[in-house]
Amino acid sequence: MNSTHKSRSRSPHRPARYALSAVAAVAALGLTLVGCGGKGSGATDEGKNQTPKSIGTKVLWLGDSIAGAEAPALGAALKASGVEFKDSSSDGGGTIVDGGEEITRMISGDTWKQLTKDIEAFRPTVVAYQVTTYDWGSQDQQRAAYRKVVDTAKGAGAKVVFVSSPPIKIDGFYKQHEAQLRTASKVASEVAGRSGGTAAFFDASQVWGTDASAGKAQRAADGVHNCQQGAAAFAKWFAGKLGAQERFKPASVDTWAQKSWTGNERYSKLRCAA
Repeated sequence: MNSTHKSRSRSPHRPARYALSAVAAVAALGLTLVGCGGKGSGATDEGKNQTPKSIGTKVLWLGDSIAGAEAPALGAALKASGVEFKDSSSDGGGTIVDGGEEITRMISGDTWKQLTKDIEAFRPTVVAYQVTTYDWGSQDQQRAAYRKVVDTAKGAGAKVVFVSSPPIKIDGFYKQHEAQLRTASKVASEVAGRSGGTAAFFDASQVWGTDASAGKAQRAADGVHNCQQGAAAFAKWFAGKLGAQERFKPASVDTWAQKSWTGNERYSKLRCAA
């Protein structure tokens, strides 16, 4: 993942939503690797490693700014495994669900337009959609959107992977949508289960748990996003799940976890430790 990458920003309604206060420093890099279950080699010179040969799997990554904070590590982990990766997450939105409100209608409309462009240009084999904190529709509206993305991907010869969102702090902004946030991942799981094998559901509570205040959740001080350590833990888990599904062997953690993605500007904006 290129450390200069910026996710698309769509929502003018809350431009300061993710202008975050300082977060607690993450563990030192060696501890990050231990926390991810890997062993660090201490090597940081990327020039010593050649880019792995593509194995033919191409992942298009969709979601909101939470997915964006996971993307630098995820891109590094998948690329080290020979998987092509495109981050199309979006700060301030990213939802595919039109919940009938102006904001979700605008955001979802933009997401679908971008998805069409990405499918044509990138030609993914896997469209991975992390349920967003803007999937505010009713269960029927959520279901319609999730079925639509499955059908859209299938038409392009791709599978869909739905990923549940991590537990987050429910503040005043999210409180009125708390019930809808609870149903979104459940509905996505149901859609995947009824897709005839064209979609899968990855339950990220295996990484984060279900309590945003617990240490396992690895939330930043805002209670919503993650810093580098959380991103690395998620990337290791996702690569393992996807590798089992797509039949590739994920690269070992020490081939990607100490690379330049850890200095991505997103983490400095979150005030994560370098």
